[in-house]
Amino acid sequence: MVGGTFVAGGKRIGLGILAATLLGIGPASAAQSIDIPVILPLTGNAAFLGQGERDSLVIQEGVVNKQGGINGSPVHYVIHDDQSSPQVAVQLANQVAATHPAIVLGSGLVAMCNAMMPVLADGPVLYCFSPAFHPPAGSNAFSAFISTHDEAIVMAHYFRDRGITKLGMITSADASGQDGVTDVTDALKLPENKNLKIVAATKFSPTDVSVSAQIEQLKAAGAQAIIAWTSGAPYGTVLKAIVQSGLDLPVVCSDANMTYAQMKQYAAFLPKETLFMSSVWPEHAGIKLDPAVEAAQKVMFDAYKAAGKQPDVTSPHGWDVANLVVAAYRKFGAQITPKQMHDFIATTKGWAGVNGIYDFNKIPQRGLDVGAIVMTRWQPDENTWTIISKPGGALP
Repeated sequence: MVGGTFVAGGKRIGLGILAATLLGIGPASAAQSIDIPVILPLTGNAAFLGQGERDSLVIQEGVVNKQGGINGSPVHYVIHDDQSSPQVAVQLANQVAATHPAIVLGSGLVAMCNAMMPVLADGPVLYCFSPAFHPPAGSNAFSAFISTHDEAIVMAHYFRDRGITKLGMITSADASGQDGVTDVTDALKLPENKNLKIVAATKFSPTDVSVSAQIEQLKAAGAQAIIAWTSGAPYGTVLKAIVQSGLDLPVVCSDANMTYAQMKQYAAFLPKETLFMSSVWPEHAGIKLDPAVEAAQKVMFDAYKAAGKQPDVTSPHGWDVANLVVAAYRKFGAQITPKQMHDFIATTKGWAGVNGIYDFNKIPQRGLDVGAIVMTRWQPDENTWTIISKPGGALP
């Protein structure tokens, strides 16, 4: 398995190596490809996510096919553009479902996934790339990456350990922003976070060109750190207003904005402490992870280096998902049914990906919990993100 392993006989085995060894196959031949449909926001306001997720799948596809593909047949991701529109995503979901695939990958934002879930409730399986997507346990849908709900818990732990108790929060008035409101509210209800308070909370429209008035409210309330729960261009609007207000505070947001394109675009007005919740995927020093996770990450980093690209948060969004789906195809073949795909994912445990060790029995529909989440800081001098907490949010 590219970037992933399963536990067998007490040992974690790389499935790509195992499959090639058992089947006696090398690079995928010119056999008919196994096409896997993907719906992503390649254009529109979420294109910064969708384009990176597309690149991740293209790179992963190449690695899989060099290892023999799926039992000798090359894998190919057929990517459709939802234009960052829930309405278009639903249209595409209906079109794709009519071809009776076992699974549909995507989209990149929670609004599109929420819109597609009812359409695909009876099949094919939906595997959404947005961590803000929270499908019901036992449903026909899965959510990639770490949960935004758990991200808020880790963020609270980190601020608690730093002695920061007064938080200001600004959110966009869309599905992603309002998910953040729920997540942070739930995290601060935990007994261990009783001393953490939201001293001021405000929201804005994603189309607003200025949020200076909202930032002044947070400033007047005496916030010691600011939670900016939004993504894409609205995140840049918030950062600019914070810097223009003269605030010199830690600013934290979800992993949705951990892209090189955004860091480059906003370089002139990034706060000194630009923090992100993240899975354990960033390159790191001084923090030891499970050796199988380290090995999975090496595969991804080496593949990106060979492709002449730098991985950012869009890379792990789809990388583990694609590897897990390929493993299911390798087990059941090209004619895998939606039920076989669902049950394969839902019963997977002890599987190592770039984001951590997955256990879908323990954490239904996602496989990862707070133990896979760390706090990171953008380091402009190094042009990368540095892990600054232990998994779970505690200070090192």
